[in-house]
Amino acid sequence: MPDPLEDHANLGAALRLAAREAETYLAGIDDDRVRPRVGRVESTSSLPEDGVGSLAALAELVAAADDESTRSAGPRFFHFVIGGGTPAAVGADWLTAALDQNAGMTISSPLASRLEHISLGWLKELFHVPAAWSGVLTTGATMANFVGLAAARRWWGLQHGVDVEAVGMSGLPPMAILSSGYVHVSALKAVAMLGLGRENVRTFSRDSAGRVDLDAMRDALRECGSEPVVVIVNAGDVNTGDFDPLGEMVALAREQKAWVHVDGAFGLFAAVSPKTRALVDGLELADSVISDGHKWLNVPYDLGFAFVRDPVVHAGAFSASAAYLSAKATSQPEFMNLSPEMSRRARSLAVWATLRAYGRDGYRSMVERHLALAQRVAAQVDGAPDLERLADVRLNVICFRYRPEGVAESELNELNRRVGELVLEDGRVYFGTTVYGGKVAFRPAIVNWRTREEDVDLIVSTVRELGARAIAQAQPAR
Repeated sequence: MPDPLEDHANLGAALRLAAREAETYLAGIDDDRVRPRVGRVESTSSLPEDGVGSLAALAELVAAADDESTRSAGPRFFHFVIGGGTPAAVGADWLTAALDQNAGMTISSPLASRLEHISLGWLKELFHVPAAWSGVLTTGATMANFVGLAAARRWWGLQHGVDVEAVGMSGLPPMAILSSGYVHVSALKAVAMLGLGRENVRTFSRDSAGRVDLDAMRDALRECGSEPVVVIVNAGDVNTGDFDPLGEMVALAREQKAWVHVDGAFGLFAAVSPKTRALVDGLELADSVISDGHKWLNVPYDLGFAFVRDPVVHAGAFSASAAYLSAKATSQPEFMNLSPEMSRRARSLAVWATLRAYGRDGYRSMVERHLALAQRVAAQVDGAPDLERLADVRLNVICFRYRPEGVAESELNELNRRVGELVLEDGRVYFGTTVYGGKVAFRPAIVNWRTREEDVDLIVSTVRELGARAIAQAQPAR
């Protein structure tokens, strides 16, 4: 089949095949083992000269997906803080692919642009972000951090009297960036991509866990004097779900000339429930705030969003123009001028659909159910004689380790690494290891809309079972 045009008649059959197989896959995802059977489908080593057509290619893809897809959209995937896709979001995401809109400019997709404006407004209401702030949808938290920190870089340049987007940063001093030990790798990656230098990020921790040392940060801010500074506040540490004291850090920053950027990749959802809203008190006083959509919003990959207090600074960091891009002036900047990409997938359809489907109450109910499930797991950890919880559960992450009687402290890290490997190999639940305060630990995170009590109850029982197996395997042969 040398030309796609000859496959035209198969379009409907291809969509029906995909829908049928996707429905089968998702119908079993609640009970499937999370770990796939990797490597059972063979692939050709080079590009085929002749194609096989859409239906045959999709049949191969279905077989590969069934064998090799991690069930990360399911209720027992607790690794990397990944959600799933709500029914409304998945349906809208399929429609997004079929409509194939470019959401960069209103002229290219009035629908996508209008829904992005509406969705961003709804998200501001959900998170109590001031309505006057600008916003944009991105591919995820990394690019959302990029957007917020790019706006910070523009502000910082203007404080020095320089338009860095126009003339670059040559001759300027290094940007001072301060944070706690909770600073996430995605923010550091954004700093690196912006040419600001990861090594210019100074962290201030009062303990090995990374909790912020406010006194040391205050001293560092005062040392900067009248120089502009960027402070990154972390709303949701990936190891524990802990929070920097947002309000206190904003107050410190306001004593000096500082831009406050809040990385709330999943922790921003604390604002959704009155039970946890105090964790993000002071959010409205920040300068930029970001979060992820394919985490607790439960929209399919990929999605993030960024909000910036000063719309002019935000637009100045990304504006681009060309004769062929000329369009009728509007009161709002085009979204391609608020984000890195000019060609943009219409992610707003899935965001709009899930928010329209479930509303504020639906998301509050889901978040509060997950908060209760996290406390349920924490209680089970506390009640197990061979487990040790390492941190308070402030949101949705439970940080703990396997600590059986008779195993020396010096051997626990290696034992927990081995148990972590067994958990991933076993596949009933899925979460890996981290290092917290020098201790190898587990940090399952609960964000999937499907997750229920029977799913989280597997966390403790599986670790204890596989822990005992790891110890047995380590015993010398008798």
